[in-house]
Amino acid sequence: MLLGFSAVLAETRPPMQTVKERIDQIITVLNDPQYHAPAKKEAQRDKIWEIASPMFDFMEISRRTVGSNWEKFTEEEKERFTAIFTRFLGNSYIDKMQGEYHNEQIVYVKELVREPQALVQTRLVREGAGMPIDYRMKLEDGEWKIYDILVENGVSIVQNYRVQFQSILQKEPPSHLIKRLEDKLKA
Repeated sequence: MLLGFSAVLAETRPPMQTVKERIDQIITVLNDPQYHAPAKKEAQRDKIWEIASPMFDFMEISRRTVGSNWEKFTEEEKERFTAIFTRFLGNSYIDKMQGEYHNEQIVYVKELVREPQALVQTRLVREGAGMPIDYRMKLEDGEWKIYDILVENGVSIVQNYRVQFQSILQKEPPSHLIKRLEDKLKA
């Protein structure tokens, strides 16, 4: 049994390699001329999602985003919220990538690992200036998964949404938050 556990650890990709491989693939899709026509943007979106989504732990992101309110959600609401919030995040960030990426470079600064967690520090270099983008990750079933992203000045995406969702969940039940996200997706 111990030997089997050691084999799993030996096969685990380091967190920085996990992030770099996926980001390199996404950049290849963003730069691919076959997707430059407006009619091909949806196909590009689907391809980016196919590459990016496996490196995220959306259940963990969802749980952290609503914080202690997670216990107020039924199991069905947890599943619905996670599915809808996953689509919401995917749409938001893929739109941003498609609209704002213009051959910037990603510099991989370093990784800090304290299992089962890690931080991968990167910089997005645009016109000579660098913007830090850090990925908080956790080791899950032998794979490193992102559960938060910190952008300029350490602003946490999870914390940003938590503030917004806390104010809603203080006044309304989880079903109303889910409905609001569904409505935003339809808009």
